[in-house]
Amino acid sequence: MTLKIDLQFIAEEALEKGDENVAFRSFLKNLDMRSRDLDAIVHEIYEEVSAQIDCTQCANCCKVTRPVLTQQDVTRFANGLAIAPPIFLETHLIPHDERPGKFKFNAQPCPFLADDLCTNYAARPQVCSSFPHLHKKDFRSRLWNVVFNYELCPIVYHVYEQLKRELWQDDDFLEDDDFLGYLEW
Repeated sequence: MTLKIDLQFIAEEALEKGDENVAFRSFLKNLDMRSRDLDAIVHEIYEEVSAQIDCTQCANCCKVTRPVLTQQDVTRFANGLAIAPPIFLETHLIPHDERPGKFKFNAQPCPFLADDLCTNYAARPQVCSSFPHLHKKDFRSRLWNVVFNYELCPIVYHVYEQLKRELWQDDDFLEDDDFLGYLEW
């Protein structure tokens, strides 16, 4: 099966399925399943989906998000560019508004993106190398990020949709009065 990577289609789906996605998030939060069992399902789906999608054909995450960089990220990235970290910081970063001691790029899309590829890939920030974070433990703790990333990442879109098919088997759920209960978090 060929997976859609059309970002306009995915954005339209996200808009159309906004309430459904929030309801499914609540369903997952309340699902009577151990976290490690849910993680195992997510990891398996993620492996299948990510094997079929080439991120370099999209790079939307680099175009529309601003990753949070730690001081270690700053040093590693600057060294990868062969420039001094203070110069890199002054030239390309700004302090993060809500996270003291953390930074973000001063431009969007990422100024180091060229032809949908990172020009400093080997030294990219940890949060970039980990995106879309679906391989990590404790999927439930990141569900708001998953709902947010659903509209910008084809991998997240397909993993979340597959999860719905596997775990949320009641097709009439959205027309049921219980649906409103899932929207109240």
